[in-house]
Amino acid sequence: MPPLLRPAAERFHSQLDWLDSWHSFSFSSHYDPAWMGFGPLRVINDDVIAAGKGFGMHPHRDMEIITVMVEGELHHRDSMGHAEVLRAGEVQRMSAGTGVVHSEVNGGQAPCRLLQIWIEPASAGIPPDYEQKPFALAEGWTPLIDPQAADGAMAIHRSVRLWRAQVPAGTELAWPASERCASWLQIITGGLAQPQPLVRGDGLGLAAGEAPASVQAGADGVDLLLFELS
Repeated sequence: MPPLLRPAAERFHSQLDWLDSWHSFSFSSHYDPAWMGFGPLRVINDDVIAAGKGFGMHPHRDMEIITVMVEGELHHRDSMGHAEVLRAGEVQRMSAGTGVVHSEVNGGQAPCRLLQIWIEPASAGIPPDYEQKPFALAEGWTPLIDPQAADGAMAIHRSVRLWRAQVPAGTELAWPASERCASWLQIITGGLAQPQPLVRGDGLGLAAGEAPASVQAGADGVDLLLFELS
């Protein structure tokens, strides 16, 4: 089975006067039965939000929602009583569980960019929960999400792991995910040369047993996410 390539330009696109959003999978009014997700990975939205704008209070339930801040800042409020500012380099993890209402607004002076990710939980009806923290991206893979909160990662109610790496041009990194699990690569900026050429916004899904030995950054380096999915 060949890898599942999702070219950046073929993603769904939502454009408003305050929001530029690219959807790797079916989302909102965008629907394609061939692109409903990849295993438990249901949503990857690459959003640019104008200063002073954002999403007003709205509900979620029974979903693990992860926000990776790339540029700028986002002001978060929710029905659990949290009022936080999420800045570039930080990650937010919200378990919607039995139900949560929240808002996400760009409170900065410039546009902000983020990746919002939805993962289906292992079971429904869990208590809502919230966590955010900064991650200093050291050389190599930095674990962001882990079901056991291992190595400084945040926990999740699903057997899913998520890493981020910022890799200089031409540098090679060994593959950290289990070969027994499916995986998904998402390019934030820059590009990869191996396991195949990928550029900003591209996604690549790999079935269990298809994992490469390593990844290699392209000529401009790369900032990327890697999901281990089971």
